[in-house]
Amino acid sequence: MFVARILAVAMTVCLVGACDRPLTTPEKGTIVGAAAGTGIAMVAGGSFGAVVGAGLIGGAVGYLGGTAIQNNR
Repeated sequence: MFVARILAVAMTVCLVGACDRPLTTPEKGTIVGAAAGTGIAMVAGGSFGAVVGAGLIGGAVGYLGGTAIQNNR
């Protein structure tokens, strides 16, 4: 239990420490796409592999969409 708590604190510090600048449009697209893909697969009742795969695909599509939007600005 102690190791899990230390790991959770370390992950939180890394996440907060990585936010030293505002997110770019591709990064925002990646977060939204991964969350949407994972959420849809979980609601649909997919297996663990399907949920992870949907999150990865959603993140990639979100990144590509965000890059296209940023390049058009």
